[in-house]
Amino acid sequence: MSFDVSGAPPLPGPVFFDRRELTQILSVYGRLVAAAEARDYALSDGREAAEFAVFRRTGDAPAWRIEKRPALQTRQGQWAVFGEGGQILKRGRDLAQVLRVFESRRFTVVR
Repeated sequence: MSFDVSGAPPLPGPVFFDRRELTQILSVYGRLVAAAEARDYALSDGREAAEFAVFRRTGDAPAWRIEKRPALQTRQGQWAVFGEGGQILKRGRDLAQVLRVFESRRFTVVR
């Protein structure tokens, strides 16, 4: 590990999805579009997490967010799916297992 002049460890770079992860996520997104449950998506990256947000309509708040947070890999797992209200629907270490939350049930909005 290299240190800068101040003695602090370097900051980690931004977190991104790799090609294999993005392929799995886009496959689920494609099924949501085909079922008319999603219309748009957005990608964001940051120092601590990368996020794939799925929208029912363009301009709305995301219906689901798929988040990759590598710092949690040894704890709860680096993958999480969040619902519309910010609740965690599924968390784990394996992306394929976490994405199964979209297959297990139909989501409905409760207002």
